[in-house]
Amino acid sequence: MPTRSIRWFIGFAVLVVALIPTGIMSQQPASQPTAQPAPRERTPEQLEIERLSIADRQKMMDLLQIKSLRLGPTSRPEPQPGRSGLVNYDESKANPYPNLPDPLVLKNGQRVTSAEMWWKQRRPEIVEDFDREVYGRAPEKTPAVKWEVISTTRGMNGDVPIITKELVGHVDNSSYPQVKVEIELTLTTPADAKGSVPVIMEFGGRLRGAPPFPPRPGGPPPGPTWQEQVLAKGWGYAGLVPASIQADNGAGLTQGIIGLVNKGQSRKPDDWGSLRAWAWGASRALDYFETDSSVDAKRVGIEGHSRYGKATIVTMAYDSRFAIAFVSSSGAGGAKLHRRNWGELLENVAAPNEYHWMAGNFLKYAGPLNVGDLPVDSHQLVALCAPRPVFLSAGATEGDGWVDAKGTFMAGAGAGPVYKLLGKKGLGTDEFPPIATGLMDGDLSFRQHTGGHTSAPNWPVFLEFAQRYF
Repeated sequence: MPTRSIRWFIGFAVLVVALIPTGIMSQQPASQPTAQPAPRERTPEQLEIERLSIADRQKMMDLLQIKSLRLGPTSRPEPQPGRSGLVNYDESKANPYPNLPDPLVLKNGQRVTSAEMWWKQRRPEIVEDFDREVYGRAPEKTPAVKWEVISTTRGMNGDVPIITKELVGHVDNSSYPQVKVEIELTLTTPADAKGSVPVIMEFGGRLRGAPPFPPRPGGPPPGPTWQEQVLAKGWGYAGLVPASIQADNGAGLTQGIIGLVNKGQSRKPDDWGSLRAWAWGASRALDYFETDSSVDAKRVGIEGHSRYGKATIVTMAYDSRFAIAFVSSSGAGGAKLHRRNWGELLENVAAPNEYHWMAGNFLKYAGPLNVGDLPVDSHQLVALCAPRPVFLSAGATEGDGWVDAKGTFMAGAGAGPVYKLLGKKGLGTDEFPPIATGLMDGDLSFRQHTGGHTSAPNWPVFLEFAQRYF
């Protein structure tokens, strides 16, 4: 197996495209089937990455003595290999485990009654459960990152003069030179800024030298881009390339930052997965921002959509330096409640094309255990972000049902008591609001937009929310 991480990084997007029919991008509800394109023929590299991912997952199953895993559903109307049947979009069947773990009750049964109890006792308990069973533990010590500005250019975005820096974060690989990790980051600020400015950083983007993304069907959304909207407020924006930190497949788990720390060996059951690795990379980018005089590092927000929405809420939960988060269509493994039977389920996240996001121990809950056995759920993940502001977002069921907007709302509502305990305001209601009706008055906010699987309609709403704090 090659030791150079770039091969896996270039291949990761190809694998994602190949797995779209049964993965998170299958968004149409079962009641509204649509014609689907014929499956694309897989390249030899695709097939090899998939084979290695399956083999790595099986190795973890053997380590955990799991003989088989339950299959997750599909939203496609025709039968799908490796899927259990049609996804549920019936609200009457959506809550088989209605009792959520209480974020304000210690494991010994004592109720949390003060902010001090939260910070010193309850919050560490919740973090430990997420570390061990869900996202995996980041190592106590990780390699140093040395940031290099490889180019600085002046230009225009719309009618705003800008300065863009391209950066590479060279990760110290002296402990294991066979794995090389270089984090790719861009930073753009208004050229006429009089001082440091707030910055919104997005998870996403393409590795340098990789082929461009194919054009979206129907072209780009109308109106100004999110970057133009950010600039209009006098702020800057940044783009972090997750694949430069850790590949988005199981084949790459012996590469990237996870492989570097493990010296090319396979993971242990409680080792971190790709979501924690991407969050670690975001924290290293924030380290750089703290050294750049053009950035107000106390006012840096983090945003991501879909799988990167998952990475966003994980980043916000684990790094208290981020000032605000925009969590878009994050689905299972993100802000959606695991205990909801709607759209993407825990079993989907345990599948060969997604399991690498999580700790190996997470597989247990799609095998001998079930979602009701999880010691934590996503309302507690949202609570870990308190008291900082978080905007939870999803699209309409017709086009974004897979990510479960209501399950995301319920997680936000479940985090409300922690925000209240810390002197902040939650969503303010337990009643799911009508579509396009934002709950924006609190420090925790939610809005379901009318579009499909996209963050675009909620960008203006998020930026108005952020302006209260910036």
